[in-house]
Amino acid sequence: MIKRVHHIGIAVKSLDEATAMYQNGLGLQVSKVTASEKDGVKIAFLPTDEAELELLEPVSPTSSIARFLETRGEGIHHIALEVDNIEAHLRQLESAGAVLIDKTPRQGADGLVAFVHPKSMKGVLVELVQREPDTAAHQ
Repeated sequence: MIKRVHHIGIAVKSLDEATAMYQNGLGLQVSKVTASEKDGVKIAFLPTDEAELELLEPVSPTSSIARFLETRGEGIHHIALEVDNIEAHLRQLESAGAVLIDKTPRQGADGLVAFVHPKSMKGVLVELVQREPDTAAHQ
């Protein structure tokens, strides 16, 4: 079952500039900043009542976020949906003909994650997230 929109990933050129705008302009507060060396990205989490905004700044010119910014510019990169059983959703998507970027889940910032190719989701990169049972959201 899809539980909720977990977060919306937004590619930005400068985390400092973006967080300042979201804080000063919208009153959102950064709950956590982290980096993923393997993904070549620095991430700021900004919680709302229902979901988070995840601002993504490339720290490597070869990262997927850097490539996204080069071709599309700043903006929504992906939408993450929280699911109760990520394996079952991946099987369901594959049987429906979806192209999976991750055929098996991998560890993400808040539990297990897997990405579905935008070609299968009408141009939207979809991330499935299965939170670890004892983990609270970044909120």
